[in-house]
Amino acid sequence: MNKSKIIIVVLVLALSAIACIESTDLSSLQPTVDAIAQRVDQLDGGAPIDAPSEVMVGQADVEFTLKTGGDGHSLVFIGVGGDIDGVVNPTLVVEPGAVVQITLINGQATEHDLVIDEFEVATGSLTQIDQSSVVSFVAGEAGIYSYYCNIPGHRAAGMVGTLQVGEAALVNGGTSIVKNPTDLPGPLGDRAPELVQVELVGMEVEGQLSSDATYPYFTFNGTVPGPFLRAKVGDTVEITLRNEMTSAFTHSIDLHAVNGPGGGAVYTSVAPGETKVFTFKALNPGIYMYHCATPSVPHHIASGMYGLILIEPEGGLRPVDREFYVMQGEIYTQQDFGSGGAMTFSADRLADEAPEYFAFNGAAAALAGGGNMLTANVGETVRIYFGVGGPNYTSSFHVIGEIFDRVYPFGSITSENLTDVQTISVPPGGAAIVEFTLDVPGDYILVDHALSRLERGLVGILHVEGEPNPDVFREGGSE
Repeated sequence: MNKSKIIIVVLVLALSAIACIESTDLSSLQPTVDAIAQRVDQLDGGAPIDAPSEVMVGQADVEFTLKTGGDGHSLVFIGVGGDIDGVVNPTLVVEPGAVVQITLINGQATEHDLVIDEFEVATGSLTQIDQSSVVSFVAGEAGIYSYYCNIPGHRAAGMVGTLQVGEAALVNGGTSIVKNPTDLPGPLGDRAPELVQVELVGMEVEGQLSSDATYPYFTFNGTVPGPFLRAKVGDTVEITLRNEMTSAFTHSIDLHAVNGPGGGAVYTSVAPGETKVFTFKALNPGIYMYHCATPSVPHHIASGMYGLILIEPEGGLRPVDREFYVMQGEIYTQQDFGSGGAMTFSADRLADEAPEYFAFNGAAAALAGGGNMLTANVGETVRIYFGVGGPNYTSSFHVIGEIFDRVYPFGSITSENLTDVQTISVPPGGAAIVEFTLDVPGDYILVDHALSRLERGLVGILHVEGEPNPDVFREGGSE
């Protein structure tokens, strides 16, 4: 038992003795006991011990003021005063053991609040413009924590920031593993069969999972998903798989476009530092998934080792103005969603099929900014190659504000297309192609219509520029 706890025990015993001598009900002394425990815990730098925040009012070592703001689908906290004035979702830096006071001002006539889970901080709901709430707490163990709005959908819309306690460095040094959705080879057109050579590298990367968290990814060539592979029916495809010497795991590849045992995995199990090659003939057109097939297979897939391979039909695909490459996956971490720092893989959560994160192209909100948004112009035709790495959950892929003019279900290019489709189901290990024409400028949100997943990082944006089209979409009634 440390000194602080000994002090608490001695004081509680003393108070109990006084209660007995004075025939006082011990319960009447509980607020005093709580206050003593609170203050001693502050001195120790630990977390608060279930004491009312009123004990700390006026005792703050550091104070912050945040105001809610934003519009449309974007919601944020904005710093007020001091070094954080005007800063969106500012990082709040305090020392361990400091008494912290946060004032939240509602800048909108919309319900908001502020929560910090680890310190049991909650402002309660603010429902009126300029309404405010003040919370005080003791910052405990050094580390990176999140403050966020707990109103459904608001965290996903951007209302989340970082509380840094102590000198723990913010985790922003992770490598970006996000595959830019425009990074794919162009159409092959109407050409004769040829030899297509592909080199893939197994790379284990401490990658950026969110703004304040990293994760130990397994990747092909350093991105999630791996490279978009493109060949034609009749091509001979030579796959070289190399595993980096620095890897800790053996890796392999199973391509669903392959006719042969293991989809190539039987020839490509590569230990760290090894390289292996195999060759297959592309017999069937379609869009297919590939992934690592080394046990534990779901661990390797969930950690990022998947991608798509397109086998074009004879004559190629119909032309479009823009093509994009998007894949959905799940990430199973020991730490809860929104935690800061270095995340670690959870075998138990994987076995229970209970992911903490859902992601497009590898990371939380990866396609919602940072140069990875999809972009296009009014009047253009768009094609999205969409796949689900999984390893467990089916996606109900939907673009809010668009209707798919044409869908290639289950990745089949030669089957009859579906037309005028709102949402498509894509199973884990599956893929599909959707095409549509853009009529109106604005931001179109990519989601899985199992919409709770949006609040676990699964969101993207298609930004469309061009002239308004009031015949198709406008504010107000008919003229």
